[in-house]
Amino acid sequence: MPGLLDKRLWIVSGKGGVGKTTVAAALALASVRAGRRTLVCEVNTQERVSRFLELPEAGPEVKKLEENLWAVDVRPQESMREYGLMVLRFETLYKTVFENRLVRYFLRFIPSLQELVLLGKILFHLQEKLPDGRWKYDTVVLDAPATGHAISFLNVPQVLLQTVPPGPMTREALKMRDLLVDPSVTAAVLVALPEEMPVNEALELHSALRDRVHIRTHAAVLNQAFPQRFTEADLEALSGCPELQAVAKAHHDRASQAVLAGTKLERNLHAPVYTVPRLFVPRFGRDAVETVMGHLQTLVTGGAGA
Repeated sequence: MPGLLDKRLWIVSGKGGVGKTTVAAALALASVRAGRRTLVCEVNTQERVSRFLELPEAGPEVKKLEENLWAVDVRPQESMREYGLMVLRFETLYKTVFENRLVRYFLRFIPSLQELVLLGKILFHLQEKLPDGRWKYDTVVLDAPATGHAISFLNVPQVLLQTVPPGPMTREALKMRDLLVDPSVTAAVLVALPEEMPVNEALELHSALRDRVHIRTHAAVLNQAFPQRFTEADLEALSGCPELQAVAKAHHDRASQAVLAGTKLERNLHAPVYTVPRLFVPRFGRDAVETVMGHLQTLVTGGAGA
């Protein structure tokens, strides 16, 4: 299986609470370790990637956190200003148009404008180049919104192309859509827990991305999976100690559940599934993220799922 290093935009999503931000942070670190200039984007949320990596917050403007790693929290107000300046070119003209109270009132009624400028900012950074012609960022990791919002967020260019008359906005939307659907540029990584609802949501997200947004699922990550440590023979051997047997059986059942979840994902996604074991740590910080990164190394560099 080709690794993510063959792509430039890595979209990470899944049901809320499954650890997609942890996976995004781990993938960003893996990209940095591969020597790639890496930008990790969070979308209008309380920043967590920088906190997990024990680094200062980035804020709404791209900020270098460490060597080869940049971050940004993409927010509507700042993105609207950047979008306006990119389209109108001149700041005085931007202020005349976008900071006019009447114009701002009517802007609220343009369908999906907020999502458009948020996504537009991310894809603008994806296409930035250095003076020597190289990409400014070799990898852009998008910690996308959770399942339902992710679909509507990523589908904004297509919606605008279908609903807005031809003009500057639809030209921007067409450029954005072409980047998102290009399999040589973009890859989706879906994150799930070894539980029925997160797995089903990952499968629903996969179908929606494929059918509505036309983004290919590159791989899935089964997070917080219990490894198999106890066999049926082990459980039988512990029959003389009911307390220990109960603990071992609970672990055995959780591990079996993880196997079933991984199998269901593989069969329905037709993509590799990479397993990250549940970590028992007193504090979730950079060391934990680097441990997760180790389990996802073949996802980045290429190889079969674990």
